[in-house]
Amino acid sequence: MKLRKLSWLVALSMTAGLASSPAIVNANQAVDATSSTPEYFQHHRPQFHFSPKQAWMNDPNGMVYHNGEYHLFFQHYPEGTKWGPMHWGHAISKDLVNWQERPIALFPDDKGWIFSGSAVLDKNNTSGFGTADNPPLVAIFTYHDKVAEAARAENVQTQALAYSLDNGRSWQKYAGNPVLEGGKIADFRDPKVFWHDESNQWVMALAVQNRIGFYASPNLKDWHHLSDFGAAYGAHGGYWECPDLIKMQVEGTQEEKYVLLVSLNPGGPNGGSGTQYFVGDFDGKTFTMDPAFKSEVTKIPAVFPQQQIFEDFESGIDKWTTEGDSFNQSPIKAGANEFIGRYGAQLANSFNTGDASTGKLISQAFKIEKPYINFVIAGGKYPKDAAMNLIVDDQIVAYATGNNSGSMSIASWDVSKWQGKKARLEIVDRATGPWGHISVDQIVFADTPAKSAIEPAVWLDYGADNYAGVTWSGIEDGRHLFIGWMNNWAYANEVPTDQWRGAMTIPRELKLHKMAKGYRVASVPTTELNKLRQNTETGSNLVVKQTVRLDKQVQFATELADISLNVNMLQANEFKIVLANDLNEQAVISLNSKTGVLSVDRTQAGQQRFDEDFPMVQVAPISTKQNYSVRIVQDVASIEVFVEDGKSTITSLVFPNKPFNQIHLQSEQSSLVTNWQISQLKSIW
Repeated sequence: MKLRKLSWLVALSMTAGLASSPAIVNANQAVDATSSTPEYFQHHRPQFHFSPKQAWMNDPNGMVYHNGEYHLFFQHYPEGTKWGPMHWGHAISKDLVNWQERPIALFPDDKGWIFSGSAVLDKNNTSGFGTADNPPLVAIFTYHDKVAEAARAENVQTQALAYSLDNGRSWQKYAGNPVLEGGKIADFRDPKVFWHDESNQWVMALAVQNRIGFYASPNLKDWHHLSDFGAAYGAHGGYWECPDLIKMQVEGTQEEKYVLLVSLNPGGPNGGSGTQYFVGDFDGKTFTMDPAFKSEVTKIPAVFPQQQIFEDFESGIDKWTTEGDSFNQSPIKAGANEFIGRYGAQLANSFNTGDASTGKLISQAFKIEKPYINFVIAGGKYPKDAAMNLIVDDQIVAYATGNNSGSMSIASWDVSKWQGKKARLEIVDRATGPWGHISVDQIVFADTPAKSAIEPAVWLDYGADNYAGVTWSGIEDGRHLFIGWMNNWAYANEVPTDQWRGAMTIPRELKLHKMAKGYRVASVPTTELNKLRQNTETGSNLVVKQTVRLDKQVQFATELADISLNVNMLQANEFKIVLANDLNEQAVISLNSKTGVLSVDRTQAGQQRFDEDFPMVQVAPISTKQNYSVRIVQDVASIEVFVEDGKSTITSLVFPNKPFNQIHLQSEQSSLVTNWQISQLKSIW
C-alpha cells in the first residue's frame, strides 16, 4: 500500500531536497534497541512500539519467524520524513518486544521502488535458491515502476523475489524478476504468500484494485491465476491493499475457517485507512465466504439516474475551455481495470504526467433546469485546489473533491434553489502535492439524487490508526501473530514528529470466535508485552459515581501503562475512562451499554492543527450488556483499546504536549469496577 499517483517528479524533488531532512543513519549500521540514544527519547517517540531510528516508515512487510528470530521488514524512505522512494527497512526481535534495527534489506533499482510484500521459509527449497541443508528465506514483493506510471504504460506494478541464505542478514534479488506481471492493471500489489498443504502449492493473495486475486506456484517463480474474490463484497471506498489469507481454528472447537484480511484506503470505518476481513473456506483455488458472513458484507448497488447527460467525455473536451497543462491528456481512455466506478471509456483527468501539473476545465454556460446534478469523482481531497465547482452568479455555490483515491465515488448536488439560473462548471487542479489531481466523469442533470452503494463491512480494528497489518509466517506455537502500521494516510505525512515518522502497533494475537452474530476475529496484545511490566497493582470493588482518580490508587507513574478493568454498569448507561494531563488535555474512552457503542474522543488530546481530519471521535460496536472487560495500552503518543477480550478494538494516535499521567473513571450513575489492574511499562529503548 502506498500513496498512489504521487508524481515521480515530486518524489524525486523530495530526494533533491534532503538538505532540510534529518541526518540519516548509515544504511549498513545496525541500531540496537538496548543502546539508549537521544533519538529514542524525542517528543512523541513511542517507548514500547517499534519505530525507525530516523526517517519515514509505513506498512509492515516480509514478516517471518525463523531460527528464533522475528523479522519485521517495513516500507521505508531513509532520506526523509515523508513518503518517498520505497525501500524495505528491517528489524529483528527475539521476543516481539525488544527490536534491533538492521541495515536496509532491499533498495530500489531500475525495475522500480520496493513496495509491500511478504517472506517465507522455503523449507523444501522449491525455489532452488538454497539447499536442503540451508533452505532460503524468500521475500516476495512488488516493484513499482515510476517511469511506467508517468508514461501510463503497462506493468506499473509487478511481483518479484529476493532470497537470503544467512538468516535474513543479506538479500539477493532474483535475476529472473519479475515473476508475475500485471499488464494493463495499474494497481497490482502487496503479495502475501503461504504454503497450502492440501493442494501442495504456494498460494499468493494479491491486491488487484477492487478485489483480491489468488495465484499459485510450485516454486515461487512460476505463477498462474486461480481465482478472484471481493468486487461485490465489503467496503470499496478505496483500492484494496495488503491482503492476508489465514487458516484459523475457531476458539473452543475443532472447526477451522479461513480469514481474509483486506486493507483499504480511504474508506475505513472512522475515515481514511482501515482493515476489514472476511470469513470462509479456501480449497486451494477459490475463497468461498461463509453464508452468514456473506449476508453481512454483500453490497447494495448504487443508484445513478441516467436522465439528461451534460457531459460524459466520450466525444472529447472541445466544448470546454482549457487552462494550464494538467488536462493535456484529457479525456483519457481508461483501461479495463482503471478508475473503478467510471462510466464509458473516457473521462477527464488532470494527472497528465504527474501531480505537479496544474490547470482548469471550464464548461459552457447552462441553465439549471433539474433539481440535481449527479457525477462521479476521484483524486485528491483539496477543497480549494483540486475540485469540481458549480459557479452561479460568479460565486462557487457547491464543490466536490476526491477522497485521496483513484476509485470514482458518486456525488450529488441539490441545486433546486438555483433552478432557472445560468451556471457553469469548473474542474480545477491547482494542487501539486500527493494526490494533487482530479478525475471527473458522467455529469448528469436529474430529478432525483444519485446514491452511493451501501457497502457493509466487518472491521478488524475500528480505530483510525491500524493499517496494512498482516501476520507473521513460520510461527511454530500455533498463534496468529499480527502487527499493523499505527497511522492513517489521511494525515500520515503531517503527524508532529521530527527525525522519524511512523510506528507499528503492539504485536497482537488474532483469535477466531463463533458468536451469536456470526464469526468474529478478536485481537489481543501478545503475552510477550508482559515482559515490560515493572510495577503492577490491583484492586477490586471500586464504586464509581461522578469521578474517581484511578491513578491515585497506585504508587507509580502511569505515563506508560497497561490498564485492565472489569466494569459492571449497574444502573449506568455510560462509563468513561479519561486519560489526561495537567494541561487539561485528555482522551476520553466511553462505553455506552444502551447504544452498544465504544468511542475514543481525541478532540481535546493535544496537538491536532497539523491536519483537519485528525481531531475526531472514533466509534466501534460493542454488545449491549451490563458487564465489560476493558484493556488499554497507553504509550506516549498512542492508545490501544481492547473491549470484550479484543472483540472490539480501537487504535488511536494522540499527541499530548505532556504525556497523559492521570486516569479518571467517570459515571453519572453508580458503576462498579469489580477488578482493576495497572502495570507500569518500561521503555524498550
